[in-house]
Amino acid sequence: MSPMPFLSVSSLAKSYPTPNGPVEVLRDVDLQVEAGEMVAIVGASGVGKSTLLHVLGGLDGLDAGVVEVDGVALHALSDAGRVAFRNQHVGFVFQFHHLLPEFSALENVEMPLRIGRVPLADGRPRATSLLERVGLGHRLSHRPGTLSGGEQQRVAIARALVMRPALLLADEPTGNLDEHTADSLHALLREMHAEHRLTSVIATHNGRLADACDRVLRLEGGRLRPA
Repeated sequence: MSPMPFLSVSSLAKSYPTPNGPVEVLRDVDLQVEAGEMVAIVGASGVGKSTLLHVLGGLDGLDAGVVEVDGVALHALSDAGRVAFRNQHVGFVFQFHHLLPEFSALENVEMPLRIGRVPLADGRPRATSLLERVGLGHRLSHRPGTLSGGEQQRVAIARALVMRPALLLADEPTGNLDEHTADSLHALLREMHAEHRLTSVIATHNGRLADACDRVLRLEGGRLRPA
């Protein structure tokens, strides 16, 4: 018998309420991602790529279907259980990094550790090491407003990995960057994926980033199909 895929989605449906009735965003979505795989999700703006990632990571609920991450059915968890699972096992990188402007780069990376109640004596060296790995060891005390867009996204990548998640979800991680900076982030994401033995799902408009992944799927009409 073959092992279960690390990420398994079946018959997923998701809609949002509007004054004119619910708008269906995802319908009958099936997806299986093996451990260690890096999968790109492509598709037009507004088609539901962000919604799909939010459901996969437990940020949003679902209307129907099943989402299992490493054998854990997210829909079966309580709200508090989903928050705890997400903090421990899922790393998110967004197009707009969502760094806290009043905190330094190091403090931003430490934030998931504080939420997870990891002792500072253990967490600070981990956060520092990750920032050094993404090339920002000289920027530990800098606030986001003093960093370039590429540097801010590198901080966001370090923050996503500081809790040592098994699943990385990235939503247009290079969509707000120039071509040269985006290419360097592509390489970094691939390196970190391999080094940290991640399973990664990346929503992107960038063809070069998609081509660097192991598999590319297109979201269209609420459903996934091979690109």
